[in-house]
Amino acid sequence: MNTVSAKILTGFRLVVIAVFFAIGAFGSFSSLPFSWTVSSEPAAVSPTPARRNASVPKYSQFEHSSKAHRLECATCHKFPSGNWKKVRAEKDAFPDITEYPKHESCLNCHRQQFFRGATPNICSICHVNAFPPRDPIRNPFPNPREVFDLSAKAKGHVSDFSVGFPHDKHIEIVSRGDRTDGIFTNAAYVRLARAAGEESCTVCHKTFKPQGESDDEYVTKPPAKLEDDFWLKKGTFKTMPIGHTTCFTCHSADTGILPAPNDCATCHKLKMPMPPTDFDPKIASSMGIDDKITRDTWSRRESAGKFRHEWFSHAELSCSTCHDVTKIKTEDPSTRRVSVAACATCHATATSDDGGALNFDVDARKANAAFQCVKCHVTFGKLAIPTSHLDAIANAAIKK
Repeated sequence: MNTVSAKILTGFRLVVIAVFFAIGAFGSFSSLPFSWTVSSEPAAVSPTPARRNASVPKYSQFEHSSKAHRLECATCHKFPSGNWKKVRAEKDAFPDITEYPKHESCLNCHRQQFFRGATPNICSICHVNAFPPRDPIRNPFPNPREVFDLSAKAKGHVSDFSVGFPHDKHIEIVSRGDRTDGIFTNAAYVRLARAAGEESCTVCHKTFKPQGESDDEYVTKPPAKLEDDFWLKKGTFKTMPIGHTTCFTCHSADTGILPAPNDCATCHKLKMPMPPTDFDPKIASSMGIDDKITRDTWSRRESAGKFRHEWFSHAELSCSTCHDVTKIKTEDPSTRRVSVAACATCHATATSDDGGALNFDVDARKANAAFQCVKCHVTFGKLAIPTSHLDAIANAAIKK
């Protein structure tokens, strides 16, 4: 075949390929409706199911982190919701956002999705039954948390937001309110009683599911032959406020203290990348642990997964022994981290013979690379020993 013939053949092949692409493109466009309404759903132009599935959004769930959804909160959420007097007992009710936005908040961008097929996926975000579309039964709204957490919907729910709470601004002004357990009953104005340092911590943080005087130390019944294997114990975690009730005690329309109840974005921040935590959901499931407070709190604990706040030696410590409260910003996981130096106060010694639990595990790992550090850790015990742990032992030897 001469050079001229080869060029002609190559040109013919390119023309054929171009025709196929044109037919494919025409097929894609011809399948679209002629209504050029604004939509965030990309046209399905991929001929392969794998790429198509990767490019089409999941309209059965709403993601605040989506670029198209990063709007002013008041664009969709109108304060207060029309049902705020109904979702809480009358004596505890206060103006709040307690219901999903209305349809008009979504239609400007998602009109196509609302009228696509007999059972539009987008309806399932709010409605229990996507068909008929006017079925009034809705999924529980994530606020009030004290109501939502009891629903089946709450078990798999993960919020797009973390709540920013600057401890340094509150430590001196947190009030105990008018109840002996320190929990606020509603968002009505109360005169603030100054409670500094340790006293203010106990207003918001209580030992969760304490063992107390009971002989039953485990959260759920362990297997008969547990021996030294791990099983979650009572009194391991501390609670924290989970809804607006505590916050609105001070930040209400009555007090005028900013941020106001309708300044949502002041406290609710899109989550930062979370560090790995010493938590395995399979382990929690194997123990039959399904309450949301335990799972949420445990899944945030990124250091010693077995640290038990109720154990007598720990309970006697000041909160500031381990936590630098003045630096904690709840939306920033790096400020919540407890350094191993806090543990080293008691658990790192000059040598293992001096009784240091940290020393024992480090020595055991040095002797056997397969040794897992399970004295404190649930999942991190398989990882390489961090430099911070070795430094803690070295510092203990210097101080001896």
